[in-house]
Amino acid sequence: QVQLVASGGGLVQTGDSLRLSCAASGRAIDVYLMGWFRQAPGKEREFLSWIGGVTTYYSESVKGRFTISRDNAKNTVYLQMNNLKIDDTAVYYCAAETRASVDPNMWDYWGQGTQVTVST
Repeated sequence: QVQLVASGGGLVQTGDSLRLSCAASGRAIDVYLMGWFRQAPGKEREFLSWIGGVTTYYSESVKGRFTISRDNAKNTVYLQMNNLKIDDTAVYYCAAETRASVDPNMWDYWGQGTQVTVST
């Protein structure tokens, strides 16, 4: 079983960049698909991106602005977020699963979330 800890959130301004990290322990992440989701107040959890090996997949809402990557040696996954917008304000979660899905209910392992707040 893998344990995940997300970090790197904070308060930024529109147009800024931020990199989130998700450190895994308990098991090597190279056996998993690693994903990022977010949840804004009053909204459902939203899929953002996953990475499996060298394959990546993005939601249309972040494609071109966000980049997911992984460092298997550090057992860590990253989400580089550029040109942040007000609507990107949310709690960001990393997750691990063995099968690709955009449905958060299909992901078994979750980090605790890290808050990203974008202001003008």
